[in-house]
Amino acid sequence: MATPLMPKATAVWLVENTTLSFEQIAEFCGLHLLEIQAIADGEVAAGMVGRDPIVNGELSKEEIARCEADPNAKLQLLTRDRPEPAPRAGGPRYTPVAKRHDRPDAIAWLIKTHPELQDSQIAKLVGSTKNTIQAVRDRTHWNTANIKPRDPVTLGLCTLRDLNAALDKARQKAARDESARKKEEVMTAADTTPPVEVDPSEAEQPEVKG
Repeated sequence: MATPLMPKATAVWLVENTTLSFEQIAEFCGLHLLEIQAIADGEVAAGMVGRDPIVNGELSKEEIARCEADPNAKLQLLTRDRPEPAPRAGGPRYTPVAKRHDRPDAIAWLIKTHPELQDSQIAKLVGSTKNTIQAVRDRTHWNTANIKPRDPVTLGLCTLRDLNAALDKARQKAARDESARKKEEVMTAADTTPPVEVDPSEAEQPEVKG
């Protein structure tokens, strides 16, 4: 199912400006129900500016009113007249010049919110370099004093789909690494277990035949 261009920011706007159910908003934005509840509680996306789907041609007032009147109805994304951008091949993402000053903020957000991501994944998501990521991480970046963690999806530096794909890959790798670590610990423990010493007095005595 197609989702709005900036799902989380759109969800913020719908939570704040409509009486749609959390289920309707979650399904329309392609987000988990618990994430919508967290947005409503101010636990997620605090301070994020909502994105009006009406102004951006993704919903109509009539469609929102229809679904507000029927909690079982599903919001329908308006068909876009412009073609969807073609998927890029592998490699760092191109970042428009106007958005490049936002990259350190996005990097800081990813490092803080998703520490499981590798630097190479962060670099690909926001179109940066490992050197810049390391500078943000160890606070040696030239603009450290002004860096404020901000969601790269909201900034338009990557899509939610790309972020989720990177997170899935990072978590799978972490699970494999943890499994390998536990297996190595078990093998190491087996190799270092001292042999059991038997008390000679308790050793089995040979059977005496009459």
